[in-house]
Amino acid sequence: MLQHKNAVVYGAGGSLGGAVAKALAGAGARVFLTGHRLPSVQKIADEILAAGGTVEVDVVDGFDEHAITAHLERVVQKAGKVDISFNAVGVDVVQNIPLTDIPLDDFVRPVTLTMQTRFLTAVAAGKVMMRQGSGVILFLTATPGGIGYPFTGGFAPACCAVEGLSRNLAIELGVYGIRVVTIRSGGSPDSKVFKEAIDSNPAGMEPLIRMMKGDTALKQMPLMADIANAAVFLASDMAGKITGVTVDVTAGTTAGLNYKVQSADEHLPTFGQQK
Repeated sequence: MLQHKNAVVYGAGGSLGGAVAKALAGAGARVFLTGHRLPSVQKIADEILAAGGTVEVDVVDGFDEHAITAHLERVVQKAGKVDISFNAVGVDVVQNIPLTDIPLDDFVRPVTLTMQTRFLTAVAAGKVMMRQGSGVILFLTATPGGIGYPFTGGFAPACCAVEGLSRNLAIELGVYGIRVVTIRSGGSPDSKVFKEAIDSNPAGMEPLIRMMKGDTALKQMPLMADIANAAVFLASDMAGKITGVTVDVTAGTTAGLNYKVQSADEHLPTFGQQK
């Protein structure tokens, strides 16, 4: 699906960034992986090479405009064009505190940093793609971007801000043949952050995972492969008329919460009927 495409992935050393990078490479793209720590990015690159993919790595600070621009210039010199840009740079977030109690800095910081790296990488890619007359910019958010989700601190407004940026960029860049799409993910139990939490506190995480599954329409949480597969499709020509929208891969969590199948002995209420 992505033969002859060149993809730049920021934050490729993270679990989800790495999963998307491997999926893009598996679909035929030449991937240029970046991160602020070379060992984690190189590990993903080695896995891509072992699977027969084409990959190059570089240390790039996703918050540094000059570093981002210089790297893209090198990519263009090597590959001729940039077809896909995907940013999975992680930002630390203080959560599990009510908004009435969270300090201002802890609330604002993730919004500011998330928007900084997403804006810088997307604008840099957009300038290259405008000259080409084509390209796809992919963003990543999460469930709080589409529904009220308590105790998520600055993470929820950061997700909403990214989705807003995605829409506006799509409208401004569409006339140049550039598509911009956001993938809204749910919590993936096979991601690094979940695995570490499960390993450190299995008893506490079990009811949390069960609750999160219960909040989905499908009663199962999306895996990293589900997010990566969505990225491959949206980056491909098969999604050539999809732009300016957020594609929800939360297993239906943002459509509605907490519908439970009741057991046979539970009384189901009736509505609109007179007794």
